[in-house]
Amino acid sequence: MGPIRGLKRKERADKDDIKEEVQDNGGPSLTCQPSQPHSFDWWDHFSKRLTGSLSESKDSANFELIFKISRRTFKYICSLVKDFMMAKFSSFTDINGQPLCLEDQVAVALRRLSSGESLLIVGDSLHVHKAIVRKITWKFVEAMEEAGIHHIQWPSTETKMAEVKSKFEKIRGLPNCCGAIDTTHIKMCLPSSKNKSNVVWYDNEKHHSMILQAIVDTDMRFLDIVTGWPGSLSDSTAFKSSSFFKLCNEGKRLNGERMKLPEETELKEYIIGDIGFPLLPWLLTPYRGSNLSEYKVSFNRRHTSTHVVAQKALSRLKETWKIIDGEMWRPDKNRLPRIIFVCCLLHNITIDLDDEVQKEILFTYDNDSEYKQQICDAVDKAGAGMRRKLALYLSGRLLP
Repeated sequence: MGPIRGLKRKERADKDDIKEEVQDNGGPSLTCQPSQPHSFDWWDHFSKRLTGSLSESKDSANFELIFKISRRTFKYICSLVKDFMMAKFSSFTDINGQPLCLEDQVAVALRRLSSGESLLIVGDSLHVHKAIVRKITWKFVEAMEEAGIHHIQWPSTETKMAEVKSKFEKIRGLPNCCGAIDTTHIKMCLPSSKNKSNVVWYDNEKHHSMILQAIVDTDMRFLDIVTGWPGSLSDSTAFKSSSFFKLCNEGKRLNGERMKLPEETELKEYIIGDIGFPLLPWLLTPYRGSNLSEYKVSFNRRHTSTHVVAQKALSRLKETWKIIDGEMWRPDKNRLPRIIFVCCLLHNITIDLDDEVQKEILFTYDNDSEYKQQICDAVDKAGAGMRRKLALYLSGRLLP
């Protein structure tokens, strides 16, 4: 996993307010109670506090509609964060002074992250003061960073990587492929771009934004992420600044088993990306231009059909965890990368647990549609040669 900019500022940031909502002025400190027994009798009690549109249906099925995950996944998330969130014996209360148990707190945080609604709206709908929503959400983010980090990791064994490769090859026949890379922009509403400190966040589509770069497998699981870079950077520049790029150049990643091709050629492990990324021996991009030869057109079709998993993953992430969708109102740019990271963790958890609710949700899979396709002209000769060999092999023109 790549570096998440802002993590080193954790100690200082812990003393600040979350700034997603500029009008939030904080709230009182409250004494905490231990968690109630872990039971879905909890939901019966919690649902009675719902107000507004959330209160229209209070049966058990409404849980899935509100939180977009199954109750089984919810219980697992609670088990992950329990020790951290309850360690300081400092929980919170609702507006009537009733203590919020662990499940209450996780529900508040998940609702904030999944709905993307303001602290005020979330608080009103769950009968909790907006300042408490803010504090609980941030405590949950800290807990997930510590307890859930193992849900994002590069395949650590040859067996695990072999499984990833096999699944990629089954899509459209690309052999020895280890991942698909793409980026998305997390848009922010910041003060005027004339403010020197905000100019760097101004991207080519005239939005203030933060970049999230992700490498995914065929199940749309994040294998490696980098976030925190300003939207003014191109995809290729952000990529070359990542630890993944450095590790690959040093031969410490994508250095596994090579596939033997005809004419004494070996195909090393690689990932695929669109034309916004450089063509490298371990990062293959499509052919550009018109009037391409048949084998190049065929390769591009295979490439596009396979690479779409990265676009789908990023779209699903933002559609599920809407706090990072749309345009965030003046977020704390030091804390935002950590929120993005936790949303990526939650995304992977639903995949790892084969969440049945997520599988039933219809997604548009529309990632950054308002952003124009970036183009990177960087071409490594060895990468061009490797792509040609692979394209010819797949077309049957490279014979033993």
